[in-house]
Amino acid sequence: MEQTNGLGQATEQNYGKDPLAVRSTEKYQTEYVKSFVEKWDELIDWDARAKSEGDFFIDLLRKRGVKKVLDVATGTGFHSVRLREAGFEVISADGSPEMLAMAFNNAAERGHVLRTVQADWRWLNRDVHGKYDAVICLGNSFTHLHTERDRRKALAEFYAALRHDGILILDQRNYDLILDEGFKSKHTYYYCGDDVSAEPEHVDDGLARFRYSFPDGSKYYLNMFPLRRAYVERLLDEVGFQSVETFADFQETYAQEEPDFYIHVASKKHPGEEK
Repeated sequence: MEQTNGLGQATEQNYGKDPLAVRSTEKYQTEYVKSFVEKWDELIDWDARAKSEGDFFIDLLRKRGVKKVLDVATGTGFHSVRLREAGFEVISADGSPEMLAMAFNNAAERGHVLRTVQADWRWLNRDVHGKYDAVICLGNSFTHLHTERDRRKALAEFYAALRHDGILILDQRNYDLILDEGFKSKHTYYYCGDDVSAEPEHVDDGLARFRYSFPDGSKYYLNMFPLRRAYVERLLDEVGFQSVETFADFQETYAQEEPDFYIHVASKKHPGEEK
């Protein structure tokens, strides 16, 4: 039985008798317990992450003329804060109230007040209003959706939240490499914490169960769906995006044979169309 606090939020992770059988989109809401969220920035290491990715997203958004951004997977606020500091108008959404609280506090410590919204992607436009120049879904977050129906529903919601010439930036782990050759992430760009490990405990075609180990001996888990790159690109096309450009660890795809992550930039308007 899952232990909860007075607000009904889980206080400890609980995957039951068979953790490998837990393959539900709704599970993420109880995976991000407060004690895990409080350690998340040890995994990210904001300073190291900022140095490793440079101004990749900032430059990409500016090049596309973006001013208003919806960050649908805010997490602890890293990209929301960086984009605000770069002059973008940002709305920060997440499905986890614990993550949103941490993001708000992180931003406040840096002199910013985040505009936060708790929202489930599958019904995003019910809770988040207006149109945006860009929607960003980063940090391997899309992998929390365990069914194709949920993935298509979420992408359709992202599409609907965009202006007619808007873009979606969505990243994912290189699950192709993990599924085909095994796990050998360098953690050069994404998870930069020195004393924290993030590695799969189990991987099959329908589940990637990652274990996160911290210096104090604590361990947490996330059950995610291993998305193949071509599959994600196909879904983006089928939902209606006119073009998809894929980068590998902040580089052109061909420049990195075994990247840790892929970054998809999906455009609602075809590159050749007039505004």
